Amino acid sequence: MINTILFDLDGTLLPMDLKVFEKVYFGSLAKHFTDKHDLHEFIELIWGATKAMIANTEHRTNEDVFMESLRLSVHEQLDEYKQRFAHFYQTDFDAVRMAVSKNEEVLHAVKTLKDKGYTLALATNPLFPRLAIQKRIEWAGLNIEDFSYITSFEDNHYCKPQPKFYQEVLSDIGKTPQECLMVGNDTYEDLIAGKLNIATYLIEDHAIVRDHALEPTYQGSYTDFLRFVEALPSLV
Repeated sequence: MINTILFDLDGTLLPMDLKVFEKVYFGSLAKHFTDKHDLHEFIELIWGATKAMIANTEHRTNEDVFMESLRLSVHEQLDEYKQRFAHFYQTDFDAVRMAVSKNEEVLHAVKTLKDKGYTLALATNPLFPRLAIQKRIEWAGLNIEDFSYITSFEDNHYCKPQPKFYQEVLSDIGKTPQECLMVGNDTYEDLIAGKLNIATYLIEDHAIVRDHALEPTYQGSYTDFLRFVEALPSLV
């Protein structure tokens, strides 16, 4: 029986214009490295390290994989880069807030699930530091206390769409696949949870449709998801 809801963040709990987000994110971050790289070169550098994280299947934190990949390009400057990244997330990362919004129906759904006694875990792709995830949770109109577990760049060892990402989440929260429902907007990265026999719900409003899309257990709009949640049995 389902007693735990795993939520994606971007495009699910946090409505987002992904193209605007990426443009503002890379533009703002690159300003902290103009003495090191031009914009195109910098974006290639970050994407290269990000792809290394996504491809990793070893038990190493995403932060370690990212930084090790970066070190291959920046060598002894890595500590300086780390300091600049940290300063960016404390300050100019807030610029990307212009690309996101709140959705009252999903907020109501989260409150309803909490009131009904469901465990809520945030299974966002852990490509970002903890601070950036905490800020995006707040932008969505939620609190970190709403979740018993939150994935992050510093803590997790795998990324979506690696099945090991979901295996790690299940292990960390002490749940079986049959106890969980994964709610997301990506037709591959979120729905691949189904390969582990986790039920899935595709939020269609900001759906990312992949060429190799998978079939969800359930799907619908934010409005449909709220109705779905309202029909779930209370666990208290």
